[in-house]
Amino acid sequence: FQRELCDNLRMTIIPQNAFQGMNNESLTLKLYKNGFEDIHSHAFNGTKLNQLILKDNKNLRRIHNDALRGATGPDVLDISSTALESLPSYGLEAIQVLNATSSYLLKRLPPLDKFSSLLEAVLTYPSHCCAFRNLRTEKQNLLLSIFDNFSKECESTMRKPTNEMLDDSNNTSLWSAEGNTHPFATDDESSPYSYSTIFDDSEMAGFDFEYDFCQPKVLTCTPEPDAFNPCEDILGYSFLRVLIWFINILAIAGNFTVLLVLLTSHYKLTVPRFLMCNLSFADFCMGLYLLLIASVDAQTSGQYYNHAIDWQTGSGCSTAGFFTVFASELSVYTLTVITIERWHTITYAMQLDRKLRLRHAVPIMLGGWLFSIGIAVLPLFGVSSYMKVSICLPMDIETGLSQAYILLILVLNVVAFVVICACYIKIYIAVQNPELVAANKDTKVAKRMAILIFTDFTCMAPISFFAISAAFKVPLITVTNSKILLVLFYPVNSCANPFLYAIFTKAFRRDFFLLMSKLGCCKNRAELYRMNYFSAYNSNCKNGGAATAPSKASQAFLVLSALEK
Repeated sequence: FQRELCDNLRMTIIPQNAFQGMNNESLTLKLYKNGFEDIHSHAFNGTKLNQLILKDNKNLRRIHNDALRGATGPDVLDISSTALESLPSYGLEAIQVLNATSSYLLKRLPPLDKFSSLLEAVLTYPSHCCAFRNLRTEKQNLLLSIFDNFSKECESTMRKPTNEMLDDSNNTSLWSAEGNTHPFATDDESSPYSYSTIFDDSEMAGFDFEYDFCQPKVLTCTPEPDAFNPCEDILGYSFLRVLIWFINILAIAGNFTVLLVLLTSHYKLTVPRFLMCNLSFADFCMGLYLLLIASVDAQTSGQYYNHAIDWQTGSGCSTAGFFTVFASELSVYTLTVITIERWHTITYAMQLDRKLRLRHAVPIMLGGWLFSIGIAVLPLFGVSSYMKVSICLPMDIETGLSQAYILLILVLNVVAFVVICACYIKIYIAVQNPELVAANKDTKVAKRMAILIFTDFTCMAPISFFAISAAFKVPLITVTNSKILLVLFYPVNSCANPFLYAIFTKAFRRDFFLLMSKLGCCKNRAELYRMNYFSAYNSNCKNGGAATAPSKASQAFLVLSALEK
């Protein structure tokens, strides 16, 4: 029996018992293109539903949890092109076919055990098919477990009458003539070797040997997850879930400490200090990105398929993506400026009129901020996208503009790395001058620069290599494996920079202990740093007043000071 009701925009609800008493036969209800907004409790009470078609009810936002209570079925449920945000919690057990295409507000599914009879699902989001893929695996594992128990019990149960046969010389058959010829008969009274002797009732509930084993149900679901969104949690690997917490805490704590010490220091704000503050803030933002990713991964672990749409299309992923691109570009830009400033300071150490002043550094860094913000904002306006992958990186290269955007970022990062390397090579050549710096100082400076270049290379090289290949649509690494780069290589600079450029320097240690002395700690150590500073300052003043030209010793002092900043 079929009932069709369509194109009636004045009907806004389906009330309780709306179809009761219509027919005792299987009923197909086609209720499409109406003005339904709400379906009430027990709306289909008393019906035996074969198909329930609710497609194209674009205003339908709610189906009451008990809307199907009192009804049998349906076998087929079609809610495509509706505004539903959730499915009812009762009555889904009989559904074999679920059609929910173009239901963009349906971002979460009910508990999977509700779909006990589902054979086919046509959904809107690929991530939801991951849920049914896991469900299918659990069902298969259950059947394999039952089959394993079946085989073991077969062996042990068949062994028992064989032993009895050996003990009883009058027995010439494996089973007595009075018994059923089938050792596993379904009638408990006719055979001692029925299914019930092997399985518990709970294991055999709803189980058919021939259908489930010989013709097993295969649940099909579309659309299938793609390469950018595989069926896994945000971080994919368990060890990354642990490492990312260690790395983001290190990045946040290290850079926050540097910012706190530099901003509270009573010493004059110099160009190196100003640049270091910018670098620490950029790396601090990278730590916030990692913290956000780690927190969402912990909250959605094991059920990411139910949170994927909200996360990737919501403000959370956009915020995380903005943080990581802004932080990455500002960090690379500031590192380049710091390196050029060091090279400039050493090259023109004795030409005070060419010294870089704060009034020069501020507009330079303002340009870096504007550039970094601009690059980070573009994916929010359709140039690439942060929604493509769960880790919220701009991996969308479908359009030529998006592809050019990714390549621009990568090329600029490579150019920045080349500039950093060139400047440090020039610095190394400068400090090799035997008249300028002692040999042991030369070795110390070389090692320090090697560490700086190595951390930059470790951070940039793997990511740039794989990203450039992906930008040309020849990916050499999967999204799953790229998450290893995200955790182990991408934040290397953010963790190492506060130590290499600040915490390990004498100037920072002095400022740190002076700050601690204000809080009542490390007063003796702070006083020692204060005395050393004033002693060095007075000595330089005396030497400067007595000499008419810069000495080699003062040149060496300036070079080493530049590298220590």
